[in-house]
Amino acid sequence: MNILVTGGCGFIGSNFIYYLFEHYSDVKVINLDKLTYAGNLKNLVPIEKKYGDKRYFFIRGCIADRELVPQILKKFQIDAVINFAAESHVDRSINDPAPFITTNINGTQNLLEASRQAGIKRFIQVSTDEVYGSLGPEGLFSEETPLAPNSPYSASKAAADLLARAYYKTYGFPVIITRCSNNYGPFQFPEKLIPLAFLKARQDEPIPIYGDGQNVRDWIYVLDHCQGVDLALQKGEIGRVYNFGGNAEKPNLEVVKAILDFLGKPHTLLKFVQDRPGHDRRYAMDFSLASRELGFKPSVDFKKGLELTLNWYLKHQDWISEVQSGEYQNFMRNWYKDRT
Repeated sequence: MNILVTGGCGFIGSNFIYYLFEHYSDVKVINLDKLTYAGNLKNLVPIEKKYGDKRYFFIRGCIADRELVPQILKKFQIDAVINFAAESHVDRSINDPAPFITTNINGTQNLLEASRQAGIKRFIQVSTDEVYGSLGPEGLFSEETPLAPNSPYSASKAAADLLARAYYKTYGFPVIITRCSNNYGPFQFPEKLIPLAFLKARQDEPIPIYGDGQNVRDWIYVLDHCQGVDLALQKGEIGRVYNFGGNAEKPNLEVVKAILDFLGKPHTLLKFVQDRPGHDRRYAMDFSLASRELGFKPSVDFKKGLELTLNWYLKHQDWISEVQSGEYQNFMRNWYKDRT
Protein backbone atom coordinates (compact mmCIF):
# COMPACT_ATOMS: atom_id res chain seq x y z
CA MET A 1 0.00 0.00 0.00
CA ASN A 2 1.24 3.49 -0.87
CA ILE A 3 0.36 5.88 1.96
CA LEU A 4 0.64 9.64 2.05
CA VAL A 5 1.27 10.72 5.65
CA THR A 6 0.92 14.48 6.06
CA GLY A 7 2.69 16.10 8.99
CA GLY A 8 4.93 13.06 9.25
CA CYS A 9 7.82 14.98 10.82
CA GLY A 10 5.70 16.04 13.76
CA PHE A 11 5.20 14.27 17.06
CA ILE A 12 2.36 11.87 16.24
CA GLY A 13 3.11 11.64 12.53
CA SER A 14 6.70 10.51 13.03
CA ASN A 15 5.64 7.91 15.58
CA PHE A 16 3.03 6.66 13.10
CA ILE A 17 5.65 6.26 10.37
CA TYR A 18 7.80 4.17 12.72
CA TYR A 19 4.68 2.14 13.54
CA LEU A 20 3.98 1.46 9.85
CA PHE A 21 7.49 0.24 9.08
CA GLU A 22 7.52 -1.93 12.19
CA HIS A 23 4.26 -3.65 11.29
CA TYR A 24 4.26 -3.84 7.47
CA SER A 25 6.93 -5.16 5.12
CA ASP A 26 5.33 -3.88 1.92
CA VAL A 27 4.22 -0.36 2.84
CA LYS A 28 5.54 2.66 0.95
CA VAL A 29 5.31 5.96 2.84
CA ILE A 30 5.39 9.43 1.33
CA ASN A 31 5.81 12.04 4.05
CA LEU A 32 4.56 15.54 3.21
CA ASP A 33 5.51 18.07 5.86
CA LYS A 34 5.80 21.85 5.81
CA LEU A 35 8.50 21.74 8.51
CA THR A 36 7.15 24.38 10.81
CA TYR A 37 8.85 24.81 14.19
CA ALA A 38 7.45 21.48 15.46
CA GLY A 39 8.39 19.44 12.39
CA ASN A 40 11.74 17.74 12.93
CA LEU A 41 13.56 15.89 10.15
CA LYS A 42 15.83 14.24 12.71
CA ASN A 43 12.84 12.36 14.12
CA LEU A 44 13.02 10.08 11.09
CA VAL A 45 16.74 9.78 10.34
CA PRO A 46 16.75 5.98 10.99
CA ILE A 47 13.82 5.55 8.59
CA GLU A 48 15.54 7.74 6.00
CA LYS A 49 18.75 5.73 6.24
CA LYS A 50 17.06 2.34 6.03
CA TYR A 51 14.23 2.96 3.57
CA GLY A 52 14.99 6.27 1.85
CA ASP A 53 14.26 6.36 -1.92
CA LYS A 54 12.91 2.80 -1.78
CA ARG A 55 9.96 2.72 0.59
CA TYR A 56 10.21 6.15 2.24
CA PHE A 57 10.09 9.53 0.52
CA PHE A 58 10.10 12.94 2.15
CA ILE A 59 8.64 16.01 0.44
CA ARG A 60 8.69 19.45 1.98
CA GLY A 61 5.44 21.25 1.33
CA CYS A 62 2.07 22.40 2.63
CA ILE A 63 -1.20 20.53 2.38
CA ALA A 64 -2.76 23.81 1.19
CA ASP A 65 -0.58 23.81 -1.95
CA ARG A 66 -3.04 23.26 -4.79
CA GLU A 67 -0.36 22.25 -7.30
CA LEU A 68 1.90 20.10 -5.15
CA VAL A 69 -0.68 17.83 -3.50
CA PRO A 70 -2.23 16.52 -6.76
CA GLN A 71 1.26 15.95 -8.18
CA ILE A 72 2.22 13.80 -5.18
CA LEU A 73 -0.97 11.76 -5.31
CA LYS A 74 -0.44 11.02 -9.01
CA LYS A 75 3.33 10.48 -9.00
CA PHE A 76 3.33 7.99 -6.13
CA GLN A 77 -0.03 6.36 -6.99
CA ILE A 78 -1.27 6.93 -3.46
CA ASP A 79 -3.82 4.46 -2.08
CA ALA A 80 -4.54 6.12 1.28
CA VAL A 81 -4.06 9.50 2.93
CA ILE A 82 -3.53 9.94 6.68
CA ASN A 83 -3.86 13.63 7.57
CA PHE A 84 -1.85 14.44 10.69
CA ALA A 85 -0.81 17.87 9.38
CA ALA A 86 -2.08 20.61 11.68
CA GLU A 87 -1.20 23.60 13.75
CA SER A 88 -1.87 22.09 17.15
CA HIS A 89 -0.98 24.22 20.15
CA VAL A 90 -3.92 25.96 21.86
CA ASP A 91 -1.85 28.79 23.33
CA ARG A 92 -0.44 29.65 19.91
CA SER A 93 -3.94 29.66 18.43
CA ILE A 94 -5.03 32.17 21.07
CA ASN A 95 -2.14 34.45 20.18
CA ASP A 96 -2.64 34.14 16.41
CA PRO A 97 -5.50 32.07 14.95
CA ALA A 98 -4.62 32.79 11.30
CA PRO A 99 -2.15 29.89 10.70
CA PHE A 100 -4.70 27.49 12.17
CA ILE A 101 -7.29 28.56 9.61
CA THR A 102 -4.78 28.28 6.77
CA THR A 103 -3.50 24.80 7.57
CA ASN A 104 -6.25 23.09 9.52
CA ILE A 105 -9.21 24.27 7.43
CA ASN A 106 -7.99 25.41 4.01
CA GLY A 107 -5.28 22.78 3.92
CA THR A 108 -7.65 19.96 4.83
CA GLN A 109 -10.13 21.06 2.17
CA ASN A 110 -7.39 21.12 -0.46
CA LEU A 111 -6.20 17.68 0.60
CA LEU A 112 -9.75 16.32 0.50
CA GLU A 113 -10.48 17.72 -2.95
CA ALA A 114 -7.20 16.58 -4.47
CA SER A 115 -7.71 13.13 -2.96
CA ARG A 116 -11.27 12.96 -4.29
CA GLN A 117 -10.11 13.90 -7.78
CA ALA A 118 -7.36 11.28 -7.58
CA GLY A 119 -9.74 8.50 -6.50
CA ILE A 120 -8.01 7.82 -3.18
CA LYS A 121 -9.39 4.66 -1.58
CA ARG A 122 -9.16 5.77 2.08
CA PHE A 123 -8.76 9.14 3.76
CA ILE A 124 -8.19 9.28 7.52
CA GLN A 125 -8.78 12.70 9.10
CA VAL A 126 -6.91 12.69 12.41
CA SER A 127 -8.66 14.95 14.90
CA THR A 128 -8.88 15.62 18.62
CA ASP A 129 -11.21 15.32 21.60
CA GLU A 130 -11.00 19.12 21.94
CA VAL A 131 -13.64 19.52 19.22
CA TYR A 132 -16.22 18.31 21.76
CA GLY A 133 -15.60 21.18 24.17
CA SER A 134 -15.59 20.63 27.92
CA LEU A 135 -17.15 18.02 30.20
CA GLY A 136 -18.47 18.42 33.71
CA PRO A 137 -17.24 16.22 36.56
CA GLU A 138 -18.97 13.15 35.07
CA GLY A 139 -19.64 11.64 31.67
CA LEU A 140 -17.61 10.80 28.56
CA PHE A 141 -17.33 12.13 25.03
CA SER A 142 -18.89 9.72 22.54
CA GLU A 143 -18.90 9.98 18.77
CA GLU A 144 -22.42 11.41 19.06
CA THR A 145 -21.41 14.26 21.38
CA PRO A 146 -22.16 17.60 19.67
CA LEU A 147 -19.15 19.61 18.60
CA ALA A 148 -18.57 22.63 20.85
CA PRO A 149 -14.98 23.87 20.40
CA ASN A 150 -13.76 26.58 22.77
CA SER A 151 -10.44 27.70 21.28
CA PRO A 152 -9.35 28.80 17.80
CA TYR A 153 -7.35 25.58 17.54
CA SER A 154 -10.25 23.28 18.39
CA ALA A 155 -12.62 25.34 16.21
CA SER A 156 -10.29 24.89 13.24
CA LYS A 157 -10.13 21.13 13.85
CA ALA A 158 -13.92 20.92 14.17
CA ALA A 159 -14.28 22.76 10.87
CA ALA A 160 -11.87 20.30 9.23
CA ASP A 161 -13.90 17.38 10.61
CA LEU A 162 -17.11 18.86 9.21
CA LEU A 163 -15.47 19.30 5.82
CA ALA A 164 -14.37 15.67 5.90
CA ARG A 165 -17.91 14.61 6.83
CA ALA A 166 -19.34 16.75 4.04
CA TYR A 167 -17.06 15.10 1.48
CA TYR A 168 -18.40 11.73 2.56
CA LYS A 169 -22.04 12.85 2.58
CA THR A 170 -21.90 14.91 -0.61
CA TYR A 171 -19.51 12.93 -2.79
CA GLY A 172 -19.42 9.52 -1.15
CA PHE A 173 -15.70 10.07 -0.61
CA PRO A 174 -14.21 7.34 1.65
CA VAL A 175 -13.45 9.41 4.74
CA ILE A 176 -12.97 8.17 8.30
CA ILE A 177 -12.49 10.62 11.19
CA THR A 178 -10.53 9.69 14.30
CA ARG A 179 -10.52 11.71 17.52
CA CYS A 180 -8.09 11.01 20.32
CA SER A 181 -7.33 12.27 23.79
CA ASN A 182 -4.05 13.89 24.89
CA ASN A 183 -1.03 12.13 23.39
CA TYR A 184 2.33 11.77 25.10
CA GLY A 185 5.52 9.92 24.22
CA PRO A 186 8.78 10.33 22.27
CA PHE A 187 9.39 13.29 19.95
CA GLN A 188 6.78 15.62 21.48
CA PHE A 189 7.83 19.23 21.01
CA PRO A 190 8.66 20.83 24.39
CA GLU A 191 5.80 23.30 24.43
CA LYS A 192 3.27 20.68 25.56
CA LEU A 193 2.69 19.89 29.24
CA ILE A 194 4.79 16.76 29.79
CA PRO A 195 7.98 17.69 27.89
CA LEU A 196 7.74 21.29 29.09
CA ALA A 197 7.43 20.23 32.72
CA PHE A 198 10.28 17.74 32.28
CA LEU A 199 12.55 20.36 30.74
CA LYS A 200 11.88 23.02 33.35
CA ALA A 201 12.21 20.55 36.21
CA ARG A 202 15.57 19.34 34.89
CA GLN A 203 16.76 22.96 34.86
CA ASP A 204 15.24 23.69 38.30
CA GLU A 205 13.00 26.35 36.77
CA PRO A 206 9.45 27.18 37.90
CA ILE A 207 6.80 25.11 36.11
CA PRO A 208 3.71 27.19 35.22
CA ILE A 209 0.37 25.59 36.13
CA TYR A 210 -2.76 27.19 34.72
CA GLY A 211 -5.46 28.08 37.26
CA ASP A 212 -5.80 25.57 40.07
CA GLY A 213 -4.20 22.73 38.09
CA GLN A 214 -7.35 20.63 38.27
CA ASN A 215 -8.12 20.62 34.55
CA VAL A 216 -8.48 16.94 33.70
CA ARG A 217 -7.23 15.24 30.55
CA ASP A 218 -7.41 11.64 29.40
CA TRP A 219 -3.90 10.61 28.35
CA ILE A 220 -3.06 8.12 25.60
CA TYR A 221 0.43 6.84 24.83
CA VAL A 222 1.27 7.86 21.29
CA LEU A 223 1.86 4.33 19.97
CA ASP A 224 -1.58 3.28 21.22
CA HIS A 225 -2.99 6.17 19.21
CA CYS A 226 -0.97 5.02 16.18
CA GLN A 227 -2.46 1.57 16.56
CA GLY A 228 -5.94 3.09 16.57
CA VAL A 229 -5.32 5.11 13.40
CA ASP A 230 -3.98 2.00 11.66
CA LEU A 231 -7.01 -0.02 12.76
CA ALA A 232 -9.27 2.69 11.33
CA LEU A 233 -7.33 2.57 8.07
CA GLN A 234 -7.50 -1.20 7.79
CA LYS A 235 -10.90 -2.00 9.30
CA GLY A 236 -12.88 1.20 9.81
CA GLU A 237 -16.28 1.75 8.27
CA ILE A 238 -16.37 4.57 5.73
CA GLY A 239 -18.09 7.67 7.06
CA ARG A 240 -17.56 6.73 10.71
CA VAL A 241 -16.03 8.70 13.55
CA TYR A 242 -13.91 6.70 16.00
CA ASN A 243 -12.81 7.94 19.42
CA PHE A 244 -9.51 6.74 20.92
CA GLY A 245 -8.58 7.20 24.55
CA GLY A 246 -6.11 5.89 27.06
CA ASN A 247 -8.48 5.34 29.97
CA ALA A 248 -6.18 7.57 32.04
CA GLU A 249 -7.90 10.69 33.37
CA LYS A 250 -5.45 12.87 35.29
CA PRO A 251 -5.53 16.47 36.55
CA ASN A 252 -2.69 18.50 35.12
CA LEU A 253 -1.33 19.11 38.61
CA GLU A 254 -1.08 15.37 39.29
CA VAL A 255 0.80 14.83 36.02
CA VAL A 256 3.36 17.52 36.79
CA LYS A 257 3.86 16.26 40.34
CA ALA A 258 4.51 12.77 38.95
CA ILE A 259 7.21 14.23 36.68
CA LEU A 260 8.82 16.05 39.62
CA ASP A 261 8.76 12.87 41.70
CA PHE A 262 10.32 10.86 38.85
CA LEU A 263 13.18 13.37 38.61
CA GLY A 264 13.54 13.75 42.38
CA LYS A 265 12.67 17.45 42.22
CA PRO A 266 10.73 19.44 44.86
CA HIS A 267 7.10 20.40 44.42
CA THR A 268 8.12 23.95 45.24
CA LEU A 269 8.96 24.31 41.53
CA LEU A 270 5.21 24.46 40.85
CA LYS A 271 4.05 27.97 39.97
CA PHE A 272 0.34 28.66 39.59
CA VAL A 273 -0.41 31.27 36.94
CA GLN A 274 -3.52 32.94 35.57
CA ASP A 275 -5.69 30.49 33.65
CA ARG A 276 -5.72 30.76 29.88
CA PRO A 277 -8.89 31.92 28.06
CA GLY A 278 -11.39 29.21 27.16
CA HIS A 279 -9.53 26.53 29.13
CA ASP A 280 -11.67 23.38 28.99
CA ARG A 281 -12.14 21.81 32.40
CA ARG A 282 -12.26 18.12 31.60
CA TYR A 283 -11.93 15.69 28.69
CA ALA A 284 -12.70 11.98 28.84
CA MET A 285 -13.27 9.59 25.95
CA ASP A 286 -15.74 6.77 25.40
CA PHE A 287 -13.88 4.56 22.94
CA SER A 288 -16.23 1.58 23.14
CA LEU A 289 -17.18 1.90 19.45
CA ALA A 290 -13.53 1.57 18.40
CA SER A 291 -13.17 -1.39 20.76
CA ARG A 292 -16.20 -3.18 19.30
CA GLU A 293 -15.65 -2.47 15.63
CA LEU A 294 -11.87 -2.22 15.37
CA GLY A 295 -10.58 -4.21 18.33
CA PHE A 296 -8.88 -1.13 19.76
CA LYS A 297 -7.56 -1.32 23.30
CA PRO A 298 -4.88 0.88 24.88
CA SER A 299 -1.97 -1.30 25.94
CA VAL A 300 0.20 1.16 27.89
CA ASP A 301 -1.09 2.46 31.23
CA PHE A 302 -0.22 6.00 32.24
CA LYS A 303 2.36 5.12 34.88
CA LYS A 304 4.31 2.94 32.47
CA GLY A 305 3.84 5.34 29.57
CA LEU A 306 5.07 8.31 31.56
CA GLU A 307 8.15 6.34 32.64
CA LEU A 308 8.86 5.38 29.01
CA THR A 309 8.43 8.98 27.91
CA LEU A 310 10.60 10.59 30.57
CA ASN A 311 13.33 8.01 30.09
CA TRP A 312 13.27 8.79 26.35
CA TYR A 313 13.79 12.49 27.08
CA LEU A 314 16.59 11.68 29.52
CA LYS A 315 18.35 9.67 26.81
CA HIS A 316 17.77 12.28 24.12
CA GLN A 317 18.94 15.53 25.66
CA ASP A 318 20.63 16.33 22.35
CA TRP A 319 17.25 16.20 20.60
CA ILE A 320 15.77 18.68 23.08
CA SER A 321 18.74 21.01 22.73
CA GLU A 322 18.57 20.93 18.95
CA VAL A 323 14.88 21.73 18.64
CA GLN A 324 15.44 24.70 20.93
CA SER A 325 18.50 26.07 19.14
CA GLY A 326 19.80 27.14 15.79
CA GLU A 327 21.58 23.80 15.38
CA TYR A 328 18.38 22.24 14.13
CA GLN A 329 17.88 25.01 11.60
CA ASN A 330 21.44 24.40 10.34
CA PHE A 331 20.69 20.70 10.05
CA MET A 332 17.65 21.39 7.90
CA ARG A 333 19.57 23.69 5.59
CA ASN A 334 22.38 21.13 5.17
CA TRP A 335 19.88 18.32 4.63
CA TYR A 336 18.38 20.15 1.67
CA LYS A 337 21.75 21.29 0.36
CA ASP A 338 22.88 17.66 0.14
CA ARG A 339 19.78 16.70 -1.82
CA THR A 340 19.52 19.55 -4.33
